[in-house]
Amino acid sequence: MSTPEYLSAPAPKKTMSRGKKAGLVGGGVLAGLIIIGVAAGGGGETPAAAPAAAATTISSANQEAINKLQVCIDMTVGTRAYDPALWDTTLCGEYHGNLGSVDRPTTEPAAEATTEAITEPVAEATTEPVAEPTAELTVSQQNAVDKAAGYLSSSSFSRSGLIKQLKFEGFSTKDATFGVDEQKANWTEQAAGKAADYLETSPFSRSGLIKQLKFEGFSTKQATSGVDAQKTNWNDQAAKKAADYLETSSFSRSGLIRQLKFEGFTDKQAKYGVKKVGL
Repeated sequence: MSTPEYLSAPAPKKTMSRGKKAGLVGGGVLAGLIIIGVAAGGGGETPAAAPAAAATTISSANQEAINKLQVCIDMTVGTRAYDPALWDTTLCGEYHGNLGSVDRPTTEPAAEATTEAITEPVAEATTEPVAEPTAELTVSQQNAVDKAAGYLSSSSFSRSGLIKQLKFEGFSTKDATFGVDEQKANWTEQAAGKAADYLETSPFSRSGLIKQLKFEGFSTKQATSGVDAQKTNWNDQAAKKAADYLETSSFSRSGLIRQLKFEGFTDKQAKYGVKKVGL
């Protein structure tokens, strides 16, 4: 019985390097030259003498074939650009690209990253006024506020005069001042109101009424403004004052004129008033 022969598994294919591919092309060309030499030597010579004959005696036809093979080699190894008109498919087979392009890494320029800054409009910060917390009033402060408001609703006062009135009512200076200032009153208007009140009850000279308002606590500026706001005829006020004096007492003409001037009337106003009452 003969021993069965086992075939070994074929070795895995290895990737051919560029050098090996060039050697393979060169080997193919050498084989082509041997075949050309055999054709040139004729059929009577042995194949062993073919390489020598090819090396020593080469016909013009063989030289042309060699030249075509050389062109194929140059195009294959990449030293010459591929030209379909010069590639001889009979000698070299189909063109499959030059070795210079085999496994050549292709590097394409990476696209530049374009980073455009996107800026969105920032909303303007809006600051709303914050209301200040109102302090809680004490019972005494609230009462002072209410009392001051009550007085101003029925009569006219200066600031200092109203504080004095609240203190007279028993409030402390601090609470009385707080209650008055909380009214936010226009004291010049209060002076005008006070001047009007006085003129409704009694006749006054201009200077006498200003003096009276200052006595009530108004400043000189407030008192003057309040009196001048009345647009009063001071001659008529002198005549009324003279009549009041004569109702309560007897006067000579000169004595009454002197009394009216003491009240603040001018000499002209006093004489006008005395004349109006018949002196």
